Amino acid sequence: MAVAATGFFDGVHLGHRQVLNTLLREAGSRGEESMVVTFWPHPRTVLQDDARRLRLLNSLSEKKDLLLASGLQRVEVLDFTKEFSRMDSERYLTMLRDSFGVSAVVLGYDNRIGSDLLLPEDSAAIARSLGMDAVIVPPVPVGEGDAAISSTKIRTALCEGLVDRAAAMLGYTYMLHGVVVAGNRLGRTIGFPTANMQLYEPLKQLPGNGVYCVDVQVLGSRFKGMCNIGVRPTVGGGAITIETNIFDFDEDIYGLDIRLSFLRKIRDEKLFGSLSELRSQLESDRSVCM
Repeated sequence: MAVAATGFFDGVHLGHRQVLNTLLREAGSRGEESMVVTFWPHPRTVLQDDARRLRLLNSLSEKKDLLLASGLQRVEVLDFTKEFSRMDSERYLTMLRDSFGVSAVVLGYDNRIGSDLLLPEDSAAIARSLGMDAVIVPPVPVGEGDAAISSTKIRTALCEGLVDRAAAMLGYTYMLHGVVVAGNRLGRTIGFPTANMQLYEPLKQLPGNGVYCVDVQVLGSRFKGMCNIGVRPTVGGGAITIETNIFDFDEDIYGLDIRLSFLRKIRDEKLFGSLSELRSQLESDRSVCM
């Protein structure tokens, strides 16, 4: 038998942690397995509900790693399809009971289950009618007097460059994960070689355009660095790029794995009158991040 929570859990943020902690306590007290049942891909990509604007806080692998790191014994990922989306809350809860041996469900305060999108109180009543116990977890506020933490608030903070505020709601430093790809090598000519990143998860939310102090994981080690996200107006860029100058580092890492953890934003992206002005600014940026 198992105690389960269910939902998309994008970000596995502090609000989600409240649900997970309650789940772990309930499972422990009952001597049952602790489990999260989640799904992939995001419902908006399947239902085309404004899907072009969708951005994710986690890739699937990141989400699973974060859930398991919380102490859960099991994570089940269901394939979200149009047929799946038509399953109402009673049918879904019955599936949890019959397919996964769920004896109790833990619901967040805004947890809507099934195609009927019932309130948690109504889903809890259905769960109990099916012979399962149900616990509803209250919201976790952003700060004193603030509304509850949500994935939407975290995405908004990231878009505004407020990576420290996002980290406070996530409970960990926001990260991008990808592979190093070739760029135009202009940075090397002014003394600031950069690693250009291509994300593994193309729908991952980017912090807003600007320059950030970052921790860099590459070649099995950690380094300090600074990252520019934006269109590189000084050198006539157009598409948004993710370029990172890694301090005290001079290795060929094209094609290799790289992770960036965003510590704080230090300035907006700017148009400079010359490469000399850009180099002077980069020297100042590096001193801030060192």
